[in-house]
Amino acid sequence: MRRTLREVEAGNREQARAEANAALKLAPNRDVRAVGALALARAGDTAAAEKLAAELDKTFPLGTLVQRYWLPTVQAGVALERQDPNRAIELLKVASTVEFGSTKADLTIFLCPVYLRGEAYLVLHDGNAAAAEFQKFIDHRGVVVNFPWGALARLGLARAYAMQGDTAKARTAYQDFLTLWKDADPDVPVLREAKAEYAKLR
Repeated sequence: MRRTLREVEAGNREQARAEANAALKLAPNRDVRAVGALALARAGDTAAAEKLAAELDKTFPLGTLVQRYWLPTVQAGVALERQDPNRAIELLKVASTVEFGSTKADLTIFLCPVYLRGEAYLVLHDGNAAAAEFQKFIDHRGVVVNFPWGALARLGLARAYAMQGDTAKARTAYQDFLTLWKDADPDVPVLREAKAEYAKLR
């Protein structure tokens, strides 16, 4: 499921949907359903994401991890896909006290609510708030390990600084991201976007 989220965040939405559905058929346990729901929400299949979220809610009504971490995150992902960033931010408030904790899954995915909150603030063109969220990935890079959000947070920072009109910081953040992804497939959608945005700053 880590791979599924990697694909969707890279911009490969169709591949992410296919991989999520395959994983859900193979091993529909709690963690796979939670991450699968988030991946499907981010990939545009909000109906499937909401169905999985409802199943998790029914199966784990007293599960702290499900109720305070995964469900708000999945629902925020759905809200973002539906162009409702304010709703996403509101939903993620319940996760604020647990979002730095371990998901206790073998999936090693951390700070999910933080990343989505940063994305929501970008949609709202609130560069200051977005930068504060993405900076958490830089400040806690030992927690993020090698999950792509650690690198993509630098892209989020670059976009946030650009919104603030701080071209120097934006340029540096873009350079940091592009350096980290210098060996990535040049056809990755998010990398092409980042290069185009960076070129406009120069």
